[in-house]
Amino acid sequence: MIDFKNKTTLITGGASGIGKIMARLLLERGAKVILWDINTQGIADVIAEFKEKGEICGYTVDISDQEQVKSSAKEVKKEQGVVDILINNAGIIVGKYFHEHSTEEISATAAINANAPMIITSCFIKDMMDQNFGSVCNIASSGGLISNPKMSVYAASKWSLIGWSDSVRLEMSQLKKNIHFTTIMPYYINTGMFDGVKSKIPILDQEAASLTIIKAIEKKKVMVTLPGWIYRVTRLGQAVMPIKMFDWFAGSIMGIYKTMENFIGRK
Repeated sequence: MIDFKNKTTLITGGASGIGKIMARLLLERGAKVILWDINTQGIADVIAEFKEKGEICGYTVDISDQEQVKSSAKEVKKEQGVVDILINNAGIIVGKYFHEHSTEEISATAAINANAPMIITSCFIKDMMDQNFGSVCNIASSGGLISNPKMSVYAASKWSLIGWSDSVRLEMSQLKKNIHFTTIMPYYINTGMFDGVKSKIPILDQEAASLTIIKAIEKKKVMVTLPGWIYRVTRLGQAVMPIKMFDWFAGSIMGIYKTMENFIGRK
């Protein structure tokens, strides 16, 4: 078990949604919380709301900008010390058919969802290795387990994140380092990011999802899907069914392939 008390935690995308909720849950457990977000006012609002709960600060960072990430990481380490727990939570989705994406939208999705977690982690992991303690939680998506129309670029970025996250977990194990990687693969969460989505499978409550994630980090879990059965059903179905049969199962029975038809998203 990881005891959050007096641990320094950094959350990207910490000014809203599950990032904000996880910040509160960590403060309640005695952690020091650092928020990274592109929304300066959002950071200020969260700090004002939670300042009585514990030690919290924030930095305005565009995580798609690698130079800004590296300079902000240096600033954090100088001002706040070693980051013990990193939660790569920030993400974006465009929600269009692939041919409708601009090249800028493709690049931005990859930069934020796939590249940024790797760059950010590279800035902090060596300190974790030096002290032989740390935890990195990467918020991927169940979209990284199954293909889905109007999600192609998003799915690609999350597939990438899952593969990288679990590979580094194995590397830390081979190197005998006490650094834990937790990969989270949630279904749609009602944060506003997926407004307009219609689903046969219940959309996740953000408070409950946030608590599950924090508990997963605490218990050093490796790979967690929300809901838990999503991983088993998709992986088993993909293993035993021909592709056409799985498409029928995922599309007609589970209704996944039509979930994005009325997608609006957070504007």
